[in-house]
Amino acid sequence: MTTAESPRPRRPRGARESLASVVLGFESVIVFLGGLVVFGLGVLPAGIPDWWGIVAGSVLAVVMILAGRWVRHSWGIVVGWGLQLIVALGAILVPALGIVALVFGGLYAYATIKGGELDRRNARRAADVTNGD
Repeated sequence: MTTAESPRPRRPRGARESLASVVLGFESVIVFLGGLVVFGLGVLPAGIPDWWGIVAGSVLAVVMILAGRWVRHSWGIVVGWGLQLIVALGAILVPALGIVALVFGGLYAYATIKGGELDRRNARRAADVTNGD
C-alpha cells in the first residue's frame, strides 16, 4: 500500500516579495491594455505596423508576470525597476501611460522599500524571540 504524501510546505515569503509580485501582476494587465491602446491609436512610427503595439504589450505583460516570480532575488527587484522604466518610456507614444508609470512606479517603490523595512523588522523580532529577550 502507498501512503498519502503530505503536501510540501510553502516557502515563506517576505513582505517585499509578496507586495512587489502583486504590484507587477496587476500592472501586467494594465500594460497589456496599454498595448491595445497603442495599436488602436496607431501611434507607432511610420514603417512599424500597428499590431506591434499588441505584441509589445503582451510580451511586457508576460515578462512582468515572470518578474513577479523573480522578486525573491535582488536581481528580480532590479528587473522590476527596469520594467517600470519601460512603462514610463511608453509615455512618449501615449502620454496616458505616464500616469500608469507614476501610479504603478509609486506602488512598486512602496512595495520594495517599505516591504524590505517590514522584512527587516520582522527578522529582528524573530531574533529577539529566539534569543529570549
